Amino acid sequence: MQDHQYYLECTKHKTRQDLLLLVESCGLCRVAVSEICGSILSSMAQTSSVRVLDSFHVSPPPGSVPTTSVPLSSFDLLWFPLRHVERLFFYKFPHPTSHFIETTLPLLKQSLSLTLQRFYPYSANIMCPQPPGKPYIRYIDGHDFIDFAVAESAADFDHVVADYPRDVKLLHPCVPRLRSAHVNEDGVRVLPVIAFQVTVFPNTGICIGSTYCHAIGDGQSFMQLMRSWTSVYRSVGDLSCLDENSRPLFNRDVMKGPGGDMESDLYNIYRQWLSSCGENSTSTQDLAADKVRATFVLSRAGAERLKHLVTAADDKHQCHISTFVVTCALMWVCLIKSKEIVTNNSSHDDKDKFYHFIFSFDCRNLLGFSIPTTYFGNCIIPGCISIKKSEAIGENGIIFVAKALGQRIKAMGSDWTDNGAKSFEEMTKGQFIGVAGSPKLRVYDTDFGWGRACKVELTHIDYDGATSMTEGRDGQGGIEAALALNNHQMDEFVTIFEQSLKLLSV
Repeated sequence: MQDHQYYLECTKHKTRQDLLLLVESCGLCRVAVSEICGSILSSMAQTSSVRVLDSFHVSPPPGSVPTTSVPLSSFDLLWFPLRHVERLFFYKFPHPTSHFIETTLPLLKQSLSLTLQRFYPYSANIMCPQPPGKPYIRYIDGHDFIDFAVAESAADFDHVVADYPRDVKLLHPCVPRLRSAHVNEDGVRVLPVIAFQVTVFPNTGICIGSTYCHAIGDGQSFMQLMRSWTSVYRSVGDLSCLDENSRPLFNRDVMKGPGGDMESDLYNIYRQWLSSCGENSTSTQDLAADKVRATFVLSRAGAERLKHLVTAADDKHQCHISTFVVTCALMWVCLIKSKEIVTNNSSHDDKDKFYHFIFSFDCRNLLGFSIPTTYFGNCIIPGCISIKKSEAIGENGIIFVAKALGQRIKAMGSDWTDNGAKSFEEMTKGQFIGVAGSPKLRVYDTDFGWGRACKVELTHIDYDGATSMTEGRDGQGGIEAALALNNHQMDEFVTIFEQSLKLLSV
């Protein structure tokens, strides 16, 4: 048998599927195929070194925003303990690094600075006083800023943005580091909000990476910033390109608290987090050496087929059926089945054990009062479902899970406070498989003038086993889901995913 180096040399521009076909054509067994592909992909990942070229502080223009404080709402409190959100936008950029530094970087910094006049909370800090004090956003003119780094990568851009499984660590050098929290002289914990890093892949691509604290706002709020920044960049710094009616609304008075036990639970979450020294995603965690990351695409036609199957099974019309719902069901069932295989769990004794799933529920239109689309902050709460193993891996597991998820979403829509409280209660039961992101965010529409993003990734899911979800990058109504698993489970997941689509005629 020829050695791994031969395969590496002759396949360095191939996809994982090409690699599989090549080695299988040599008559190798599945284990050998997996080992060789792992060796190839590992070797390719070794070229992913990133060199930081420069770093800057970016803030609103001096005097453009007065020193200001903004309270957080009770809906923001839930998100303090969560890992910071890490989102990467990749673009084709066929220019050398020198071209980027000379012609692109100055306008990127200037346009971000101008955009922060409207979105100054991102250049502020979150102040966390000890109870009974409540957290708030504070911006000090001439003092606060965003960290903005510029780096260069030697990695193969096409490999980095591929869908096939590749080393999970490949993307993380593009993720900016957010400054650590500190405690000031008054005993108030001070949290930086966001950091950016632009990574250039010479002559091939560019990545705009962001890391931000979820307590500042949800995905809708972050995408308000990104859409405005891209508009100002494309207009070469002309702020008249921004619609006056699209100004972010920071007034928390429009967000009436949930009241009762749920509001008390939210403040308890904040107090408990603060009492544990405010530990969250600012702490680093090693990624497993054998972990790989992949993206799975469900076409619009496939999603419609799945929705039709669930609708046919929902004779009492109790479910909210959407592309998001059926995609979550498909991914979750494939995850359960792949986990059961890799753990060699063939016993039927635990058929009644539960798997727990958590998702974010947008309650903007369900609070009983009007929330402007420009509201800046968190307007999402967690929803949870629990499914028995036997139900998930059964013949109609995907349809069963989709119905359960659709029923929970519909129930939360009719009484979100009651069902939100139930979700908090269920969150104490054990470990969850979660989903991050949403196709509603339209992340692929983010265009600085280099064209639509060619890939958008959420890398914080690599640590906790969650799935991320975005709209399809082709704009044809499909959906993308990404996740990180160890090599063995990923191989099983890919097989089960493809088999499921065939069995469902998707």
